[in-house]
Amino acid sequence: MPEVRDRFRELRDAPSPTPDDLDALWADLAPVDVPDILGHWTGGDFATGHVVSTVLTKSRWHGKWFDSPLEVTPIVCRDEAGQLVANEKAAGGGGASLWNLEFRGEVTATMVYDRLPVFDHFKAVDENTLMGIMNGKLQSTYGISDLYYFWLERE
Repeated sequence: MPEVRDRFRELRDAPSPTPDDLDALWADLAPVDVPDILGHWTGGDFATGHVVSTVLTKSRWHGKWFDSPLEVTPIVCRDEAGQLVANEKAAGGGGASLWNLEFRGEVTATMVYDRLPVFDHFKAVDENTLMGIMNGKLQSTYGISDLYYFWLERE
């Protein structure tokens, strides 16, 4: 597992990792179950130049809160005063839920937005670090064609 953590760190810190490199890392990570990821997480993304990264940066994205499978705050941001708040506008006006769903032939914990045709799939880098891939009807809804690669660290 140390090799996987090293590859994750290298790609997280790289100025422009490729989707092929990120997909190869994803393939080597372990799926997770919903109970394993409950809690509060801070996040960031891989520097792929994805438009979602720009939106989240402007929103001062902090992370995600998984309080229970049906109580998920998908976009937690810092307000002008630096306080953590739910950004429901960025989440399509709603929350999310967690389910174990199949993605790329494996069942893994997946966040399903309540009001967006979007899924965030998660796999474990280690017990306190997750890699995520956002996909869904991004192209038809938002004109976004590429997958969005991000990471979460347990607070």
